[in-house]
Amino acid sequence: MTPALKLLKGKPHRTLEYAHDPRAPAYGEEAARTLGLEPAQVFKTLVCQLEGGNARQPLVVAVVPVSGTLDLKALARACGARKAALAAHEAAERATGYVVGGISPLGQKKRLPLWVDDSAATQAEIFISGGRRGLEIALAPALLCELGNGQFAPLARDD
Repeated sequence: MTPALKLLKGKPHRTLEYAHDPRAPAYGEEAARTLGLEPAQVFKTLVCQLEGGNARQPLVVAVVPVSGTLDLKALARACGARKAALAAHEAAERATGYVVGGISPLGQKKRLPLWVDDSAATQAEIFISGGRRGLEIALAPALLCELGNGQFAPLARDD
């Protein structure tokens, strides 16, 4: 049981598992395709590094649909930072306790500020990583924000 699933114990959610293909170029897209889910409902977890401005924490988590791309300028604005960039894989893994491709926005080793694209708020249910490759969690977006102390903001742009 992953830390994300432990955090969700007793809360309304579902788990979905699939056989992860190590050759898959994009983890979230693989999950959507393999599980037959709408890409706009499957969200990827990205750990980002902030610089300057009013940023109180150098690392944050952005959750955006796999059908889009994280707008780093929008994330920086939402966080009050001057600039945002994707964190190095090693830094993301060290801070969260998860491996890249299986980073969940919940149950991280070090609780990072959580920002969720506002498109999630229009969905009854979204899918996020369960804490390992090949494990997805279905839950209400409001529950994600509640448990992760997250905030909604416009973060994604369409590909």
